[in-house]
Amino acid sequence: MTITVAVADDQALVRIGFCGIIAATQGFTVVGEAANGAEAVVVARTARPDVVLMDVRMPVLDGIEATRQITASAESAGVRVIILTTFDLDEYVFAALRAGASGFLLKDTLPADLLTAIRVVAAGEALLAPSITRRLISEFARTPAGPLRAGVPGLGSVLGSGAASGTPAAAGIVRAGDITRLLTERECEVLCLVATGLSNAEIADRLCISPATAKTHVAHLLTKLDARDRVQLVIIAYQAGLASAA
Repeated sequence: MTITVAVADDQALVRIGFCGIIAATQGFTVVGEAANGAEAVVVARTARPDVVLMDVRMPVLDGIEATRQITASAESAGVRVIILTTFDLDEYVFAALRAGASGFLLKDTLPADLLTAIRVVAAGEALLAPSITRRLISEFARTPAGPLRAGVPGLGSVLGSGAASGTPAAAGIVRAGDITRLLTERECEVLCLVATGLSNAEIADRLCISPATAKTHVAHLLTKLDARDRVQLVIIAYQAGLASAA
C-alpha cells in the first residue's frame, strides 16, 4: 500500500529536499506541498494525505494552528501530522502535540529515519521514543494540559451529565477510576506501558503476549478512549494518574 505524504515548510529548499526523498522511495508518494500553514490546511482537506510533515514557524498561519485545524476538521480527520523542528523539544513541540500532532522530527533527521517515521505514524503509532516520552510528560505535568484533540465519549457516559460536553479529558477531570471502569485489567496494563513509550513489540515482550495481541489491545484502547493515536493515550494515562513521569 502506498503512503501518501504532504510537506509544509516555508523554506523552498527544505521542502523540495523532503519531497525528493519521499517521491524517490517505493511505497511513498507526495500528494501536496505548502509554503505556509494556511496552504497546509487546504492540502490536508483536499488531498487527504496519510501524513503531513509540518514545519512550525511559517507565515500566514503557523504550524501549530494549522495542525489544530487539520486534526479538528472532519474533512481531514484521518490525516496525521509530524512536526518538523530545528531544536529537540522546543516549546512549540509541546503546543503542537496538544494540538493533535502524532509526533515530531528534527530537520536534520537522516533520510532512512524520515521514511521510518512516516511509516510509523501512518500506521497509527506515536513518534515518541521512551526517553522523549518521559520528558514530554514532565512538561505536561509542569504546565496546564490544555484541550486534547479527542473527546472521550466513553468516559463521558461513565461520568454522567457532570462531564464537560463529553470531553472530561479536555476538562482535566479524568480519574483513574473512570478509566478502569471502561477498560479490562489487561488493557490498563497496556495503557500504562504505552505511557512509558514502549512499542507494541516491547509491550508484547513485557507481558509475554504476541505482538499481534498487543496491537489489538492498543486498538481497543484507541477505540474505548476515543483517542486519535498513541500520543493521546500517553496524555490520558498521565492525566488520569495511571502512570508516573518518574
